[in-house]
Amino acid sequence: MKILAIETSCDETAVSIIDAGDDKIDVLSNIISSQVTLHAKWGGVVPNLAAREHTKNIIPVLTESLKKAQTTKNEIDLIAVTHGPGLIPALLSGVSVAKSLAYAWKKPLIGIHHIEGHIYANWIKNPSIAFPVLALVVSGGHTQLVLMQDHCHYDIIGQTQDDAVGEAFDKVARLLGLGYPGGPIISAKALAYEKTHTENPITLPRPMKNSGDFHFSFSGIKTAVLYTVKTFREEHNLFDDTPLPDDFVASVAHAFQTAAVDVLTHKTLKALEKHNAKSVVIAGGVSANTQLRNALKQAIAENSEHTQFFVPPLTYCLDNAAMIAAAAFYRYHTLTQKQQHALTTGWHTVTAKANRDINEKLKV
Repeated sequence: MKILAIETSCDETAVSIIDAGDDKIDVLSNIISSQVTLHAKWGGVVPNLAAREHTKNIIPVLTESLKKAQTTKNEIDLIAVTHGPGLIPALLSGVSVAKSLAYAWKKPLIGIHHIEGHIYANWIKNPSIAFPVLALVVSGGHTQLVLMQDHCHYDIIGQTQDDAVGEAFDKVARLLGLGYPGGPIISAKALAYEKTHTENPITLPRPMKNSGDFHFSFSGIKTAVLYTVKTFREEHNLFDDTPLPDDFVASVAHAFQTAAVDVLTHKTLKALEKHNAKSVVIAGGVSANTQLRNALKQAIAENSEHTQFFVPPLTYCLDNAAMIAAAAFYRYHTLTQKQQHALTTGWHTVTAKANRDINEKLKV
């Protein structure tokens, strides 16, 4: 089954074509046009700028994706598009093009939840992941523990009560004067610090680590970083716009990342212990973080040796359309034949939505 997918929920314009079967997913193309450089000077994504870039880039990206996949429109069996959550101006760019293609090509169109896509990035290289699955979702907008008893069945057993972990990475990076996006920079600074230091004099709190549930909180760690930086400036008579010393920045980055990873790992293990999942997967942009990957891998191996642990290839950790196509394959096969047929004429029912529940039923 050949699926063409479009992803424009934030600042990446992405189109992918996959050839999917029950036991194998071949990614024929996965083209991404990133806007990171454009938004970096603003310290974050500007929705209207993102939408403008999507409008400019989506047709060239679509054309390149079809060319690389050596696929014609007649060979496409299903079109998929991210329909939320995300930035409305950005989502509308992708949804509009997907609906136009579905109408013009007379193809079925299915809307896919952005986080569902991130979760299914794990199935691209591992289509036989055993259920029940415990998914740790870590991104700029979400931090959740999701229990899956079967494909496309989601029970959110824990989530952040304030900032998402990816959002906290960005805010801490801003406090340290490191720019945007914060995740890769914090990770690099923390790794460099670890290579040259055996101990870190800075210790940050682990909010809700022992709360007895599976929820998270990252605003407290972020606030602790704020006061750590403020105290350092006062003690060293540094103005607010004076760059902080490299070693101090690396020390704080390391302390923050260590605290965040500690909480994420602890909560995941507790959830695994209670729900006896056969597999653990991580999903979202922060799943690219090396320390998080290594910590979870080690903790699961030491505490639950019969549990399999999966991480997406780095190519599929950040926003991309291959993950949307993979999710669409599994979502499509949960539908009845009547529902599948209705997708061909129901393209107009696919709409963009900024805040969308992952369990929201498709309108077919």
